[in-house]
Amino acid sequence: MKKLIDCITFFNENFIFNLRYKTLEKKVDQFVVCESKYDHKGREKKLNFKKENYDEKKINYIVLDKKFPKKNNPWQNQALQRNYMLKNLNYLDENDYIFFSDPDEIINPKLLDNFKLKKKYGIFLQKCFNYKFNLFNSYESPWEGTRVCMKKNLKSIDFMRQKVKVKNLRYNFLRIDKEKSIEVFKDGGWHFNNIMTPEEISIKLKTFAHSEFEHPKFSNPEIIKKKIKKKIDLFKKGQKKEIIKIKKNFQKKILKKENIYKN
Repeated sequence: MKKLIDCITFFNENFIFNLRYKTLEKKVDQFVVCESKYDHKGREKKLNFKKENYDEKKINYIVLDKKFPKKNNPWQNQALQRNYMLKNLNYLDENDYIFFSDPDEIINPKLLDNFKLKKKYGIFLQKCFNYKFNLFNSYESPWEGTRVCMKKNLKSIDFMRQKVKVKNLRYNFLRIDKEKSIEVFKDGGWHFNNIMTPEEISIKLKTFAHSEFEHPKFSNPEIIKKKIKKKIDLFKKGQKKEIIKIKKNFQKKILKKENIYKN
């Protein structure tokens, strides 16, 4: 029987991983979490993942402890971390399904019942939320989030993430440089972007691959706090978020059950 393997790279997202685990623990066979001792700017960091909080049989925690090459840019370091994770999945069968998400992208668990991929790759179109679980971002929805393919077809996680896109399906047959064997899954889950405190968002902006956003005009916690209050985006895109009611398929039972999600 084909296994479902849920993979993410990790920085310090214990809060959202807790929700991920509760949402998918009965649907996937294993969670793979790859954390580096260095951020994507090459600076040393402590290891943050709380492996002890979960069933050890469900977690494969991979630590990348090697320094990134000095000549690398943050995007190259991100790719290295993603593909280091793949190198440590040799124990899987060739027909097992490997799902890769950014840490804040969670698959709709209903789609994992009797899951079967008809094409080489799959893309999950997800609803985008910012700052709060009920603050909907219509401008970036549907979000091209989680990708999936069988292990035998997965040569590079970074390729699957960067080059497998819905727009590929619009290219004509002459564009053999574009991967077109793609199945699109609608209502594919949720992209919970920046569901954090202003201080945590500030740290993220100073450490992740988008170097252009580490400037204080974006990363200052007080500025971030004001933007959250106004329900506007962080990067002057002119997008305002919309408060919506949390529905049953939005993991209402989980969110309402524990006080840790209240704020």
